[in-house]
Amino acid sequence: CVQRTEDKGREYGKSVRSGEFRWFVRQTGSPDSRRGTIMFLHGAPTQSFSYRTVMAQMADAGYHCFAPDWIGFGFSEMPQPGYGFDFKEEEFHKAFDELLVTLNITEPFFLVVQGFLVGSYGLTWALKNSNKLLKVAILNSPLTVSSPVPGVFKQLRFPLVGEFTCQNAILAERFIEAGSPYVLKSEKADVYRLPYLSSGAPGFALLEAARKANFQDVLSRISAGFSSNSWDKPILLAWGESDKYLPLSIAEEFKKNNPSVVKLKPIEGAGHMPQEDWP
Repeated sequence: CVQRTEDKGREYGKSVRSGEFRWFVRQTGSPDSRRGTIMFLHGAPTQSFSYRTVMAQMADAGYHCFAPDWIGFGFSEMPQPGYGFDFKEEEFHKAFDELLVTLNITEPFFLVVQGFLVGSYGLTWALKNSNKLLKVAILNSPLTVSSPVPGVFKQLRFPLVGEFTCQNAILAERFIEAGSPYVLKSEKADVYRLPYLSSGAPGFALLEAARKANFQDVLSRISAGFSSNSWDKPILLAWGESDKYLPLSIAEEFKKNNPSVVKLKPIEGAGHMPQEDWP
């Protein structure tokens, strides 16, 4: 049976109406899974597809798992900037709070975060909502003020260059491959490319989010917020050592700021998205 193109890459997922927006949310396990709930959040310019294997494994291990595509990413709704959604950090947070209510996640849960921009917003959300969390697992993400910003995000901020860059349908797969020692198999690359092929909206969503983000401010809040005098929930840093964007030294520096809480587990051979390289 040949999978229809529009079903491709939608493993475990369905559309969920939450507040004003339609989210695409992947779900494995069940509400009565004995070990609790895990929420997986992706970064830019990717999508929840990267977690499909890990969330199947974690469901088998007894967890109820959710992995949404952020608004403006993947298969979720693509609002036009300025029409009810402005792609600012606080709007992503508000929409995520509403999604938790819609999904009926009322007990503290495990949070897994990876990646740039909207990934960082997952971490700044955590800083404001530590009472809702049991533990946090952070896969390769910018965590310190010295974390480099990849070239593609810089390009997006230039007038005209950004407009041109954001409409490149292979932007996401190029970004993933450039951060990893591996080349994506074509059927995976197809999925990361799909949103950008279907319309111009995802590109403009990425453009808006990148232009509205204050990377330095976000990173200084993350760096200070998770340090030992302000954060006490357990954190696991699972870090692909072959990340071409974010070296292991970033994870080591982050751990140094809160050594009793942060556990660092380097993953040899994995790149920027360990969940895709070594699920």
